[in-house]
Amino acid sequence: MADSTDRAVSADGVSADPEDGPDALLLRVAQGDAEAFAPFYDALVASVTGVVCRVLRDEDQAAEVTQEVMVEVWRTAARFRPEIGTAKAWVLVLAHRRAVDRVRSAEARLVREEKAALLNLVPPFDEVADEVEGRDEHARVRRCLDALSGPQQEAVRMAFYEGMTYREVARSLEAPEGTVKSRLRDGLHRLRGCLEASR
Repeated sequence: MADSTDRAVSADGVSADPEDGPDALLLRVAQGDAEAFAPFYDALVASVTGVVCRVLRDEDQAAEVTQEVMVEVWRTAARFRPEIGTAKAWVLVLAHRRAVDRVRSAEARLVREEKAALLNLVPPFDEVADEVEGRDEHARVRRCLDALSGPQQEAVRMAFYEGMTYREVARSLEAPEGTVKSRLRDGLHRLRGCLEASR
């Protein structure tokens, strides 16, 4: 009978013995075998890092997300279902999702910062929104919007109804950013005046 030194080794240097493979190791982790996590980690961390790096394209962030993924695997190992797929596939799906979430979070933060910068340049639209929120005054708002000039109306609708930043509005309209800022500022000023006058 062959001993452990006779076990086959795969091309990537991981033991081909099913009992030492990632699937078996993850099942042992799920059952509370803490010692099984170290070889599981060693077997898959390079693959996880590769997936995360391809999404984030930043080594520092990739290292951070890789650690987050492996901690998540440690905590949620009991969710692994070998009848559905391999441990490697399961972990790489988690890694890809976590990396995409990091990208989306960064993009959302950038959009929030751009909107905050825009609101510093124009009268606070929230004052107008608060006045009409919760009441059936959409017709009044629509009437006041219709009273704006075409370019002002277009810019206001894109910025506040479609959630676009002033830069996105400028790109969409193929207009200079300064022009779009002026249209938004003047349009919001007129809109607020119209809403106050029609109370």
